[in-house]
Amino acid sequence: MIVLGSDHAGYPLKEEIKVYLEENGIEYCDVGCYSPERYDYAKAAQKACEKVVSGEAKKAILCCGTGIGISMAANKVKGIRAAAVSDYFSAKFTRMHNDANCLCLGARVIGAGLALELVDVFLETGFEGGRHQTRVDQITAIENGEKVY
Repeated sequence: MIVLGSDHAGYPLKEEIKVYLEENGIEYCDVGCYSPERYDYAKAAQKACEKVVSGEAKKAILCCGTGIGISMAANKVKGIRAAAVSDYFSAKFTRMHNDANCLCLGARVIGAGLALELVDVFLETGFEGGRHQTRVDQITAIENGEKVY
């Protein structure tokens, strides 16, 4: 299952992503927001990322105006590796090299067409492991308050 979340600026894009997931038979859970009324991205990020960390969801897709604020909030949840992306290469390689488990998109930065391509590559691309696992382990160590240098 994929978990979706957004603030009010990201709400319309999140709704487009829901249609895409439904059309492709991909199970999802929407943790809000549920309208264009003001809603803070930190709330949506925390709700969604808790579902990823608990194992209830495999990955999260989050939307706000730029993708940046919601990614900053998401990355505060232990166990989350969120990436704000606006191009195909970054969406692909954040999975391959960083094992990102949270895709953050900016509704005011990219259109729905590109966003759906980024969702597709993010969900379809696997983690390469190998030398990249060392780096992911270092990120986890830093998250746990350990020195990696």
